[in-house]
Amino acid sequence: MTVRIGLTGPIACGKSTVAAWLRDLGADVIDADAIARRVVEPGTQGLRDVLVAFGDRVRAEDGGLDRAALAEIVFQDPAQLDRLEHIIHPAVRPRILDAIDAAERMAAPAVVIEAIKLVEGGLAELCDEVWLVVCRPEEQRARLIGRGASAADAAARLSSQGAVRTRLEPFATRVIETSGPIGDARQLVEDAYRAALVSRTGMAPAEPED
Repeated sequence: MTVRIGLTGPIACGKSTVAAWLRDLGADVIDADAIARRVVEPGTQGLRDVLVAFGDRVRAEDGGLDRAALAEIVFQDPAQLDRLEHIIHPAVRPRILDAIDAAERMAAPAVVIEAIKLVEGGLAELCDEVWLVVCRPEEQRARLIGRGASAADAAARLSSQGAVRTRLEPFATRVIETSGPIGDARQLVEDAYRAALVSRTGMAPAEPED
């Protein structure tokens, strides 16, 4: 049996780091956000739909998507973000299902769906467990600025998400706190992964090879 773990949480809280640790432990990882980027690549129906919805202001010079222009629109207007998600989520879901099926055919011990919009996109219902990755707000801001965002942009992105942790906690099987030392966070992930496999399959994960 392959355990399905949904991995979500507010922006800049360490979801990708946790996903990498889970991959090290033997899980297959599906990056839903990467899939969301692919469904609006040049030549896709997703890109055509986005251009119809938002117009030439989000069209890049090469005819593709001007992601920066689109981000500026949707991060400042929840209604526009909702409009975008109604285009993206239905395009992403079939690809997620295909990736899950592939992992299960290969008898992976676990498959992790990493998605910032796991619940809103209807992906949480596909999972045996939902893990919520969180950290302190000041760490979120510092991480966003460390990635190149301005202080104003970081504040806008955090504001656009609202009370994400409060909204997602009712769906969470486990909460992974990443604000402390990285070694503590990794140990928490390893313990949670072992507990998930034991509780769902009765078997502990294989020890990683040296």
